[in-house]
Amino acid sequence: MSVGEAGSKSSWFQRFLLPGFALKAVIIGGGYATGRELAEYFVPSGPWGGLAAMLLATLIWSVVAALTFALARQLGAYDYCAFFKGLLGPAWVAFEAAYLIFVVLILAVFGAAAGAIGAATFGWPELAGVILLAVSIVAVTAWGTGVVEQMFKYVSFLLYGVYGLFLVLALASFGGLIGQGFANAPPPPGGWIGGNWMAGGLTYASYNIVGAVVILPVLRHLTSQRDAVVAGLIAGPLSMLPAILFFVAMMAFYPAIGAETLPSDFLLRQMTVPGFHVLFQVMIFAALLESGAGAVHAINERISGAIESRGRPALTPGARAVIGAVILAGCMFVAGRIGLVDLIASGYRFLAWLFLAVFVLPLLTVGVWRLLRRSPVPEMETL
Repeated sequence: MSVGEAGSKSSWFQRFLLPGFALKAVIIGGGYATGRELAEYFVPSGPWGGLAAMLLATLIWSVVAALTFALARQLGAYDYCAFFKGLLGPAWVAFEAAYLIFVVLILAVFGAAAGAIGAATFGWPELAGVILLAVSIVAVTAWGTGVVEQMFKYVSFLLYGVYGLFLVLALASFGGLIGQGFANAPPPPGGWIGGNWMAGGLTYASYNIVGAVVILPVLRHLTSQRDAVVAGLIAGPLSMLPAILFFVAMMAFYPAIGAETLPSDFLLRQMTVPGFHVLFQVMIFAALLESGAGAVHAINERISGAIESRGRPALTPGARAVIGAVILAGCMFVAGRIGLVDLIASGYRFLAWLFLAVFVLPLLTVGVWRLLRRSPVPEMETL
């Protein structure tokens, strides 16, 4: 189906919510879903500073996603290779290299998280959780964009529901401690102007916003530049909402919870609701699956696009499965050698600077200039 045909049959959900759900799917990953990323980048700023940093990251995601979606539609670029050829010209290979580093790192994080969850919840060997996640990602991505989109949709419903219930149970179990955590919180280290909270929010936003180009295949449903901008602005809050609910619950045990490898597991033990403990860990596994599938699917679409541009058929499910298996095998090896905490603490800060240089800064300069100077693609009738 062509992009025009897809857009003309698009539903309201596909145009405005699916991009946000897809962005959340790529971002939520191993460190967000387990709380490890929140402990690394937001907890050091305290309850109020952490919330301020999260709101800053949300604003950055919304602005960058809106510009990315609008430029992608104007360029007719629905995979990251085509997008960066339009944005950077011959320098597009810089993003390709950065993205490959990103994929290796995040899939290693997802593998480490899956192994830790399997061990903490079910007593499995860590390798069992890693293998189960890898096989699940390969199975989903083998069938292409349609299946990946359906996964984004239904896992998102599960995710928002479980996080909402998580906050309710947290308030019932230790709500008084949450209130005390916020009431007794000192100002953020470094103060409100130029404090550490700003660095945390900027770092977290910078390495995660690459998700806006990872999910370009789902943008074929957009029918206008208005759709692109609205979907982008909505994507930021949709992506951050579960994290905010999680962070609020974490503040019951501030600052000690910042040292926990799996803050989610720590909080669930305090709730003493065994059935929900298992449900939450299943939800985290689903979050790992959608994040990993989004990253691998982007590579499959990039390779398939290159093949189709030469007049050859698109990738078959078997070929997609083989590519995914090869990528995951290498990444999971990295996970086993380094571990979750070190991967998040060291690797993500490097990625933040890398994506600021090859994506965010070019988008805010060259990308904005091209959006203002070039005529948009013809608008289709909005449903």
